[in-house]
Amino acid sequence: MGKYKAALFDLDGVLIDTEGIYTSFWNKVGKHYDKVPTFANDIKGTTLDDILSTHFPEPETRAEIEKMIHDFEDTMVYALFPGASEFLTELRRRGVKCAIVTSSDRKKMDALALQNPTLAARMDTVVIADDVQRSKPDPQGYLLAAERLGVAPELCVVFEDSLQGLEAGRRSGARVVGLTTTNPIEKVAPLCDIAITSIAEADADAIGF
Repeated sequence: MGKYKAALFDLDGVLIDTEGIYTSFWNKVGKHYDKVPTFANDIKGTTLDDILSTHFPEPETRAEIEKMIHDFEDTMVYALFPGASEFLTELRRRGVKCAIVTSSDRKKMDALALQNPTLAARMDTVVIADDVQRSKPDPQGYLLAAERLGVAPELCVVFEDSLQGLEAGRRSGARVVGLTTTNPIEKVAPLCDIAITSIAEADADAIGF
């Protein structure tokens, strides 16, 4: 057995292939509400509540966008990335504890569970937006997951794709594996210990499990 005893996974862009779909959605919202051209990328990894409170504080606009995103998520296809299931199986074989740490809310997670009923069942804990007060890049979500698993943060490995999430993982004290599914390698590499193209490239031995 290796040094690391727990794997803490972001969801979108790491285990499920949805980041491109979200980018398209938030690009359209940003253009409609005259946000900066980089708006969709700037908010990656943050909770819906944080997005709405920061960028759309007007009650009517907030309610409108909240309905839009929930309607959108109800019709999304939550497809696991190739290699995700196999990697989770290998971690289980090695006795590694697993968690999802996501900025998604309960409504989205319920929709995800309908399409992928075994994903959450393969996790020892799931931390969602409702469980934290501070959004990524704050490490609160990852620290909470480590606490629930009973594993010191320095013995955990965080898997992230967003710049905010990578920063959260690094600030938690965990080892960080960065995936280039959302951002280019030149942005991901400085914020992680190991950079890989996707979860299919994850090597349990090389990471230290």
